[in-house]
Amino acid sequence: MKQVGTHLVVDAWEASEDLLNDPEAIRRAMLEAISAGDATLIDLCVHQFSPHGVTATATLAESHIAIHTWPEHGYFAADLFFCGRGKPERAMEVLQTALKAKKVRTRDITRGFEEAADSTNRVREPFYQTLV
Repeated sequence: MKQVGTHLVVDAWEASEDLLNDPEAIRRAMLEAISAGDATLIDLCVHQFSPHGVTATATLAESHIAIHTWPEHGYFAADLFFCGRGKPERAMEVLQTALKAKKVRTRDITRGFEEAADSTNRVREPFYQTLV
C-alpha cells in the first residue's frame, strides 16, 4: 500500500464534564491540538448542543480533526486524519491533556491506495483487520 495519510479514531473516557460541555474550552483544545500537530487550519466550526454536548470540526490543509462530546458520560470521540506531513499522535495527546481524559483508546489506520489492484479493481478489507 502507498500510504497517503494516518487516521486516528479515538475514544476517551473519564474526561472533565465541565470542559466537555464548554464550547470555548473545546475550541481552545482544538486550536492547541492543531498547533501541536503541525497542521494548517482552514476552518473551525464548534457547535453546542442542548441540553449538553459539543461537536467541533476543523478542516485542515492536511485533512481534518473532529470531536464529539458526551459530558454526562465524561466521554468524547475524536477523529484525526492527517495526509502527508503533520503529527496526529501529538495532536491527540494535546486533546487528551486539555480535556483531562484519564483513559484513551486510539486506533491507528494507515490510509492509502494499492499500487496494483486485483482484477475487480477493488480491495476489501474488514475494518477490524485495520485496527492496531
